[in-house]
Amino acid sequence: MEKTTKKMLSTLKGIPSETPPVWLMRQAGRYLPEYLATRAKAGSFLDLCYHPELATEVTLQPIRRFGFDASILFSDILVVPHALGQDLSFAENHGPQLGPLPHDLQFDATDFHKRLEPVYQAVESIRAGLEEEGFSQTALIGFSGAPWTLACYMIDRKGSKDFAATRFMALVDEEKFANLIALLVTAISSYLIKQIERGAEIVQIFDSWAGVLPPSQFFKWVIEPTRKIVETVRAACPETPIIGFPKGAGVLYQNYASLTGVTALGIDTQMPVTWVRDVLQPSVIVQGNLDPFTLASGSPALLKEADMILSTLGDRPFVFNLGHGIDKSTPPEHVKRLVDHIRGYRS
Repeated sequence: MEKTTKKMLSTLKGIPSETPPVWLMRQAGRYLPEYLATRAKAGSFLDLCYHPELATEVTLQPIRRFGFDASILFSDILVVPHALGQDLSFAENHGPQLGPLPHDLQFDATDFHKRLEPVYQAVESIRAGLEEEGFSQTALIGFSGAPWTLACYMIDRKGSKDFAATRFMALVDEEKFANLIALLVTAISSYLIKQIERGAEIVQIFDSWAGVLPPSQFFKWVIEPTRKIVETVRAACPETPIIGFPKGAGVLYQNYASLTGVTALGIDTQMPVTWVRDVLQPSVIVQGNLDPFTLASGSPALLKEADMILSTLGDRPFVFNLGHGIDKSTPPEHVKRLVDHIRGYRS
């Protein structure tokens, strides 16, 4: 007998459902006490990312609690530069710190995938764990950072409000920067394909810092590299949906959707849902876009905002999510209230 199609997958095929699938970016994270306990056991954040058993455990924790329609591999976008040979550490409460960009940076597929083997093992383990624990209808999402966002961290070497060093390089030494982006396109494409081969059913490309660029550079460093990744991944894995999330893209979301060829588009909190409905939804499936702090507050605005998203976007297939990652201050009971509300929603 054929298995029932997972709601997340059917939605990404354009099939409407009575209530939308729901998952939340950073759903496995510091707001959950069980995550903090597992994180302490791992020793460090990076050790947790590279420990298949513990990465599986934290990926499954929010599924057990809330029954989300999708799980997302627990990892970090910066494992890609790390696997390419750039030093990486995470200082407590200070975020990532990267070493100098290696002068001889190159993509050696054998070495790259060997370094990332623990991540691929986690993908396999999560797929098996979902089946074993009775979550056979929960889809598994793999992911990577996008070339522009990874380049921002690789050149500025830490988080920043404007990533000035990266933006200067893109303008002053365009050839060198273009070579880095091309290398990242190759590495990311290979990384996503390998995740799919090991069990990921959907992949998402996070371009967290797309919004710092002016339009001409957005086309050059966000849209075009992403288009190449989508083309490469789709040639190898034609049935796998690809979600793009160019945070801060503004009206350029429309160009990103039409030119990259992504299956679905993650929308940030700044975008009015009526604009999303009128401009984006006719041509692409959308995902989003509740404000994480509205969720954290648990105020009357929470269900009011959720209803506005549901009523505005619900006439077409869409995925309910946040417009950015869940905040660590969020009480788990607020998440449960939101999920229960979505599941019981009727337009």
